[in-house]
Amino acid sequence: MTVATFTLRPGYEISRTICGGWQYAGGHGVVNWQAAVDNLAAFAEAGIFTFDCADIYTGVEEMIGTARAEVERRRGTVAQARIKVHTKCVPDLDKLRDVDRTYIRSNIETSLRRLRTERLDLVQFHWWDYAIPGAIEAAGWLAELQREGKIDRIGGTNFDMPHAAELVAAGIDLVSMQVQYSLLDNRPEHGLVEFCRKNNVRILCYGTVAGGFVSDHWLGAPEPQPPFENRSLTKYKLIIDDFGGWDLFQELLRVLRSIADRHGTDIASIASRTMLDRPMVAAVIVGARNRAHLHRNVGITAIALSEADHAAIREVTSRRRGPVGDTFTLERDRNGRHGSIMKYNLNQGA
Repeated sequence: MTVATFTLRPGYEISRTICGGWQYAGGHGVVNWQAAVDNLAAFAEAGIFTFDCADIYTGVEEMIGTARAEVERRRGTVAQARIKVHTKCVPDLDKLRDVDRTYIRSNIETSLRRLRTERLDLVQFHWWDYAIPGAIEAAGWLAELQREGKIDRIGGTNFDMPHAAELVAAGIDLVSMQVQYSLLDNRPEHGLVEFCRKNNVRILCYGTVAGGFVSDHWLGAPEPQPPFENRSLTKYKLIIDDFGGWDLFQELLRVLRSIADRHGTDIASIASRTMLDRPMVAAVIVGARNRAHLHRNVGITAIALSEADHAAIREVTSRRRGPVGDTFTLERDRNGRHGSIMKYNLNQGA
């Protein structure tokens, strides 16, 4: 089975299923380094050759750099050269007022060293607080590094539509915007998707299975109560609450299970495939922590959903209550339910 690919720009090809590294960062349990490297290499060898990480995912850039070297050792330089690694530049909230050219350059040099490369494939830029000026200037310094050859492509992550538009208006060639986008969370449809269509910016989706909630494991399960075992479950249970609560969520899982039965697969794969069919979506990011699901992740792009399948899903999601607002707006409210659980200063280890 072959994983479908997508051309973000001429000469820049990614797998439509991306191997995500967030679950190897802090807050998700003990990580076995060698097992993690082996898992990541297995994804690449199976055809999921695009990886997602960040400067703020503690230890993950180094892990992916090691995995890429392992693929070269096993499969040779051609296989290694095909791999794309998407990282992020996320200045700490406490440092935003002091971000300058030297700060941005230092962040990029650190990522280059960790990933064992001379050029970063895609750097996805994030800015925590729009009230603090400097985002446009920081993106411009990334563009300088791109012209120097240290960065191939620039994207964004978690920008809402107006601020994404400011980046493009300033001359930043955004190839992608990575956002939380799923059957439970449709906030990108509140303006960002249309902006992307007009400006040839492709969407990379995270959270399509809500940290594992959108899966057969939770079908028919009683509503869980905090505390949860990891940060992902804490985060995405709030999204389920905003979507419409546990009962509506269970209706969605039942519909996804019936569709999965027709296609011989599982709930999570159907949820991810559905998002690949949405306008402007280039790829979905899947968790890499459990290689047991690798064969299903490889099969996501081969699923062909019918209009009847999509209609059945729409019937449930049309009864959603939220989440409300633009992309990542709820998470930017540091006193709110969503924002209060975020970690804003991971580059300095806080």
